[in-house]
Order: sequence, then C-alpha cells, then structure tokens
Amino acid sequence: MNKPAAETSGNGSATETAQFALQKIYISDLSFEAPSTPDIFINGEADQSAPEIQLNIKNSHADLPGDNCEVILHISVHATVKDRTLFMVELEQTGIFLIKGYPNEERQALLGTYCPSTLFPYAREAISSVIGKGGFPVMLLQPINFDALFTQAMQEQASQAS
Repeated sequence: MNKPAAETSGNGSATETAQFALQKIYISDLSFEAPSTPDIFINGEADQSAPEIQLNIKNSHADLPGDNCEVILHISVHATVKDRTLFMVELEQTGIFLIKGYPNEERQALLGTYCPSTLFPYAREAISSVIGKGGFPVMLLQPINFDALFTQAMQEQASQAS
C-alpha cells in the first residue's frame, strides 16, 4: 500500500511516498497443553458438555532496522469443564511490516489495527489446527474488531493521562 505523503515539505521540496508492506508472517511462539488427558477422553468428559472458554488477545510491536516493525499478536485460549482444564493454547503470531513515511498517529493506527487484522486469520488457523490435533473438536475464533479495541485503548490511555 503506497500513498502520497504531504505534497511538499517546509522548504518546498517534494516529500517521499508513504509505504506500507507486509514482509513476513510467522509463528514466534506456540504452546499447547492438555493436562487432563487421557482421562477426559476415556471417561467422555471432553464430549459431555460445552467447555467454558477464556480468550485473551493483545498485541505489541517493536521497531526494527530499515523502517520495519515487528508486530506480535498474542492469543491465549483456556478451555475448562467443571473446573477441570481441557486444554490451553498460547500463540504469538508475528509479522514484519514495512511502514515508512506515515505521520506518527497514522503509524500507530496501522500498528494497532491493520497489522493485527492481517495476522489474525493466520493465528485463527494455527489455533484451530493445534486444538484439533490435540484430539478436541476444532474451535473457530470469531472475528475481532481491532479498530474498536485500538479506539478503546486510546481512550483509556487519554483518561489515564488526564
């Protein structure tokens, strides 16, 4: 994604074009635990009732050399039945993005909304796959509105500053 930056700089010279590009997507950390197996499969406990699911999502970023940023989408899923853990998944789905020539406010919005939205489908597939390979019914994470989460975080940050 390229877009023209401001027409001219303060000295009247043309400015560079803003650039945004996905460089790489990868899993930087993945953990799956099913501490109650094989008992829950043998006694049918895993299939008897719908598990209670606790889902936590956050994202972070770090600057890299050459106008690149590393964005990490952290997702944890904890499934329980009757206070007994069925499984836990922790995933860090990571992407490297080129972000050049954007004003800081737009850059922060890209890092907080567009980048996590780009990573989320990959994270959803990885989590669904590992849960299925763990012997449990496949779980499909519902879409996340990262724009709303970013707006909420900015509002909380502004209220803490005042």
